[in-house]
Amino acid sequence: MSLRALRGASAAVAAVGFAIAAYLTIVHYAGAEPVCAIAHGCSVVQGSRYAELGGVPVALLGLLGYAGVLATLLRDDEAARTATAFLSLVGFGFSAWLTWLEVGELHAICIWCVGSAVCMTLLAALSTARLLGAPTPVAAAD
Repeated sequence: MSLRALRGASAAVAAVGFAIAAYLTIVHYAGAEPVCAIAHGCSVVQGSRYAELGGVPVALLGLLGYAGVLATLLRDDEAARTATAFLSLVGFGFSAWLTWLEVGELHAICIWCVGSAVCMTLLAALSTARLLGAPTPVAAAD
């Protein structure tokens, strides 16, 4: 896959993740229950004490994370590729921890959270491939 294709795929996945996080953020602030294909799974997760971190909704943190990834994709230089990979890998780790909490502590699955975790996993893989596949400044000068 070319670097351009990796960047485009990353943007598409980040946009999907952004939409998921935006929906969950809106639901949180509206005090509503998310639409969920799994009986009460999403409401259990969204209503848990783990739905906020330091008083900030986890969904809002995800929204900001996806916005950050999208912002880094506006440029295609080494610093931007590094920032994209860093944000994606941090998001992947955070999503893995949240997924463990869902399954291990809450015994519930939120399909929206799973969707976001899949997006972060894909972003981590795509952005790492893009970072490692980019020519180094020395190699580009040859």
